[in-house]
Amino acid sequence: MNPTTDYLTFELKKSVQATNSGIPTSAYLHIPFCRRRCYYCDFPVFVVGDRKNGENSGTIVQYVAVLCQEIQETKNLGASLKTVFFGGGTPSLLSVSQLSNILETLDGQFGIAAEAEISIEIDPGTFTLEQLRGYAAAGVNRVSLGVQAFQDELLQACGRSHSVADIFEAVEIVRSAGIVNFSLDLISGLPHQTLEQWEASLKSAVEISPTHLSSYDLIVEQGTAFGRYFEAGAQPLPADDTAAQMYRLAREILTGAGYEHYEISNYARSGYQCRHNRVYWENRPYYGLGMGAASYVEGRRLTRPRKTQEYYQWVRSISGLNSPATPQIGVETQPDIYPAIEPNFQVSENDILLETLMLGLRLAEGVSLSALTQKFTQQTVDKIWRCLQPYWRQGWVEIGRSDGSISTLGEGAKLPLSGNLRLSDPEGFLFSNTILADLFSQLGEDN
Repeated sequence: MNPTTDYLTFELKKSVQATNSGIPTSAYLHIPFCRRRCYYCDFPVFVVGDRKNGENSGTIVQYVAVLCQEIQETKNLGASLKTVFFGGGTPSLLSVSQLSNILETLDGQFGIAAEAEISIEIDPGTFTLEQLRGYAAAGVNRVSLGVQAFQDELLQACGRSHSVADIFEAVEIVRSAGIVNFSLDLISGLPHQTLEQWEASLKSAVEISPTHLSSYDLIVEQGTAFGRYFEAGAQPLPADDTAAQMYRLAREILTGAGYEHYEISNYARSGYQCRHNRVYWENRPYYGLGMGAASYVEGRRLTRPRKTQEYYQWVRSISGLNSPATPQIGVETQPDIYPAIEPNFQVSENDILLETLMLGLRLAEGVSLSALTQKFTQQTVDKIWRCLQPYWRQGWVEIGRSDGSISTLGEGAKLPLSGNLRLSDPEGFLFSNTILADLFSQLGEDN
């Protein structure tokens, strides 16, 4: 049995498509530029090296223009945006004017709610105090800082362009810019990483005291440098039992420091859960804009091309579809008007069921039993329970009551009509891959 903390790929927020119908109130914008490609990264990125950032880079200037064109070609379905997330890549390679231009274009097309959460991923060593103050003046009110480790040798081993000293300097800049809501990203299971190093990184993060922490387990993806160098589960990667210890240790240290473990890989101070990421985990629709970005709108998924020139060509191909007589991008009801891009398809009811479970069971509160029954019938819920009973007996699956307590069920008992189906913390989360794979196997055929 191979434990893992993530059933999906590293950083679910960038790759998962929501599967609920409805009007999106969130937008993810992919900014693909990086100074170098990290050895674990399989995201669509464009390496610009140490060339000048933002307005001094013709490559970035062109991309921002095309991205804004795509935004303008996307239909406003009638709701303003409540969350905006700039991911990448390294969005902090954008100049203040470029980021402002993108936000103004979004606001002009959709409207951005006054209370919206506007997040940006930034890397140490890629931004200045003046720049971050400019981002904040443009509307950014949440920052996610890509730290990954607090040991220079581990940062170098995974291809990061920053040092430990850069991390502490970046944190000081964030604080000086007056941004209270900031998150740190950490990765466990790196090559040659010891349990002692992981503990030291966790304690360093706690000493900084961000409002949010993400703790991801390394996934070795095919096509990455790590995919060429290492075999998953083999040295110099930590053994499975060590990786499991790292997960348990993160939970122990971070919850002990007052952070709520609200999702498999995420911890937050009270009131500081990432609102944008909850859109994915709660299975709600959203716009995905930019190279390689995935969206879910009106029951259809659409993933943009992962290569720059192909993305540019695709945006040119949809230009003009905004006329009143022509369906618009975002409606995605006539896939024949788009170039051949996959995936670009209507989700089935069984897809919705599987992804509701896959995403919802990542959350500490799990999935509402009454909502499952209303949406998918009691017969389907009974089938889910039959599949999960072995894991319930092991203590990996729980039925949570509204008061926070756990329901005690006798052997052979049926599920209650209320409460939440959830994974236990930490063991259920730790073995979520095993549980979800079994669910997918048994529910994979249409009900």
